[in-house]
Amino acid sequence: MQSVNGDDDVARCAPGWWSGPTATHRLGDHAVLVPVKAFAHAKRRLTAALCDDDRRALVRRMAEQVLRAAAPFPVAVVCDDPEVAAWARGHHALVLWEPGRGLNGAVQSGVAQLAARGVRRVVVAHADLPMARDLPRLAGFDGVTLVPDRRDDGTNVIELSTGAGFRFSYGPGSFARHLAECERLALAVRVVREPLLSYDVDWPSDLSEPVLAEDGDQHAYRWTRR
Repeated sequence: MQSVNGDDDVARCAPGWWSGPTATHRLGDHAVLVPVKAFAHAKRRLTAALCDDDRRALVRRMAEQVLRAAAPFPVAVVCDDPEVAAWARGHHALVLWEPGRGLNGAVQSGVAQLAARGVRRVVVAHADLPMARDLPRLAGFDGVTLVPDRRDDGTNVIELSTGAGFRFSYGPGSFARHLAECERLALAVRVVREPLLSYDVDWPSDLSEPVLAEDGDQHAYRWTRR
């Protein structure tokens, strides 16, 4: 399959096209899937605390940390924004182009596309986890692994079989809905409350906590605040 080389080409691609650093992007039995929203529009709730440049910088750095945390598993980014697609290719990620589907539809389709390419199990990780570390360690459980956020409300990470028929239901209260989905499918479930994976950034109050620099050291960002 021909790889997609430019932002304009990515924007014209129909759903199901993908691009990576080469046209022979190899996947194994396991992969990490990261849905990434357009940087310019992500985390708008932080605008009360951050200027737009700092907000976009934070969004990028958190997403980059999640991609690093995927190693050594191959990583796929599902998105509908040309800038994000180009960024993902620059980080050697497979790009799954899914415009207009929303988060749940994009993840559902992304998992299906990975299954069609031979991936048996997938770690679905949100892109706003600045402390993410070693996502592959969640593999090895035959059922579904759920990592809730610090409030046991959202679901930051899910590890499961690509053929489970699992219906993703992100948004407020998703952790309870995903538990119910495991029950519906009679799937064994493991809940992992891991501080490094449970910490996400949604609200200005979250910025008062330490986050990870690119070298892995914890520090407080110096934001340009409004």
